[in-house]
Amino acid sequence: MASSASKFQSIAFVASDVPEARTALDRLSARYGNAPVEKADVIVALGGDGLMLQTLHRHMHDRIPIYGMNRGSVGFLTNDYSEDALIERLASAETSTIHPLKMRATVDGGKPHQDLAINEVSLFRQTHQAAKIRISVDGKVRLEELICDGVLVSTPAGSTAYNLSVFGPILPIDAPLLALTPISAFRPRRWRGALLPNAAKIQFEVLEPDKRPVSAVADHNETRSVTRVDVEQADKVEILMLFDPGHSLDERILSEQFRY
Repeated sequence: MASSASKFQSIAFVASDVPEARTALDRLSARYGNAPVEKADVIVALGGDGLMLQTLHRHMHDRIPIYGMNRGSVGFLTNDYSEDALIERLASAETSTIHPLKMRATVDGGKPHQDLAINEVSLFRQTHQAAKIRISVDGKVRLEELICDGVLVSTPAGSTAYNLSVFGPILPIDAPLLALTPISAFRPRRWRGALLPNAAKIQFEVLEPDKRPVSAVADHNETRSVTRVDVEQADKVEILMLFDPGHSLDERILSEQFRY
């Protein structure tokens, strides 16, 4: 245990702008110090899920563990807040390794835009006209025409976020799956989406893009008026999240399925 504890002696704290988070930042920094991120063994993020998502994106390629403590309104990705025994909590924390999605969005006549998404890649209609989208998986057309408000691809980590709000399935964090979920499907009306292997390469082709423009969003990065969007898991990118024992992301996802 002492060896594990020493691994997390140098902590970098980040916080959202809400007063509770800023107060926590001051108190924890005074107690444990606040190392520069480039010299830290771990990042402790003080806020809600919004700050956690920002922090995960900012340090996506750094391979530094990130431990969230809830000082915001939503805390699905964070641990309970406590100022005591932080070094010991970090030493006993369980690691969840997640892979983001890679989005390549093509705009007619323009250079493709590439982004990474931890939660989901979503396509949305831009006007009052419903979108028309052709869906292919691994080069084979699986749905010739989906008429909808939109459609998304979710990671297991993001399956309890927007995906769940549009009645998509909840995925265990270690499931080798992606959720493909329609948003307000009009035709085919009874299509509820699909579970895909995480090695799948998904392509969305926007039909009638001039009449029915569509935007693509990787978490919070939007590309407007796309004609084609390709999505696949970014296997080489590993994001390390720390959770208290018994409160891992696996456990949170499992518990969410029994909420009423």
